[in-house]
Amino acid sequence: MNHTEVAQELLNIKEKIILIYAFNGTGKTRLSVEYKNITKTSETREHTGVYYNAYSEDLFVWDNDEENNNEDIKLNIIYSSLNKFHSVLTEDAIREKLIPYKPKYDFEFNVEEVEKGIDSISFFIAEAKDKHIKISRGEERVFIWCLFLALFEIEGWADKQDAHFFIDDPVSSLDDHNIFITAATIFELIEKHFDKRKIIITSHHFGLLSILSDWIGKGEKADKFINRDKSKKYKQFILEKDGEELALTNPRSSVFLYHLRLLQILDEAYKTEIYTYHFALLRQVLENIASFLGVGQFSYVLDQIGIKDRERVAFIINALSHQKVYYYQTDTPVPDNIDVFNEVFSKLMTTYNFILHTD
Repeated sequence: MNHTEVAQELLNIKEKIILIYAFNGTGKTRLSVEYKNITKTSETREHTGVYYNAYSEDLFVWDNDEENNNEDIKLNIIYSSLNKFHSVLTEDAIREKLIPYKPKYDFEFNVEEVEKGIDSISFFIAEAKDKHIKISRGEERVFIWCLFLALFEIEGWADKQDAHFFIDDPVSSLDDHNIFITAATIFELIEKHFDKRKIIITSHHFGLLSILSDWIGKGEKADKFINRDKSKKYKQFILEKDGEELALTNPRSSVFLYHLRLLQILDEAYKTEIYTYHFALLRQVLENIASFLGVGQFSYVLDQIGIKDRERVAFIINALSHQKVYYYQTDTPVPDNIDVFNEVFSKLMTTYNFILHTD
């Protein structure tokens, strides 16, 4: 298949939620463009859905003001069809979306002509508003994502183009904790909108899709994503490329849901520093192994690897895999829970002799 044919296949899928893993270079952004093209209205060629992809991020370009020693450094916004919505986009709406990310900066809009929208955005430290700064690449990506989250709620755009959301990799240049905060914001979008529109998420990031998969498939709100006939309201795929040919494959037919890559991430945490979100990845691995072994609960795997108090350990892993952990709790687990992680991971690796290639 080519990108247009893959887009058509996605359009034909009846499930409202679609998660797609794809390596960089597979053409995720191009796929979002092809999906946009085939879903335009037949007569007026208007968009029927809304998108977040590399083109969204490309609307923001730094003006470093080199001539004046960076005195008026700012993030310019290239004019687009979205500018007409800027007049009702407020700074506070973006600040609200930024709260979970705990930004160390503040910002203000620069507007020359209201009808043309926001020209640029200046950033500063709260106690030095007159000294403009350049935020990091990761902070920039978070800010742009939060700006779009606020735009999604403005009347006249996402509520009018309401056939679908297509979100491609909003996690480039983010550290791991912010990736999981972003997963939580995406899950909120899914939960709010999936009954009325199709939501397609593509990413190269194993952790992002694994967390979303876990919350949708096994989280406390998983019943929302199951039909009365017990069929699922979501689909998961891997987008694979062989030469010029593309294919959407079922992830369960491929090295059971990326478990080796997840183990690499967990191994790095085991050797360096463990954060709360690593428990969600650990749970994903345990569930994948349980599925591979043909059992329903990952507590069975805990028993197999020699965890004595498996019910207590399973409870801790489940509790720390909760969606709201990433918003409201500390990033670093308490020492006792770190000990639990270390014991489970080390026994997992010893029992099943996984070989991790890190090059």
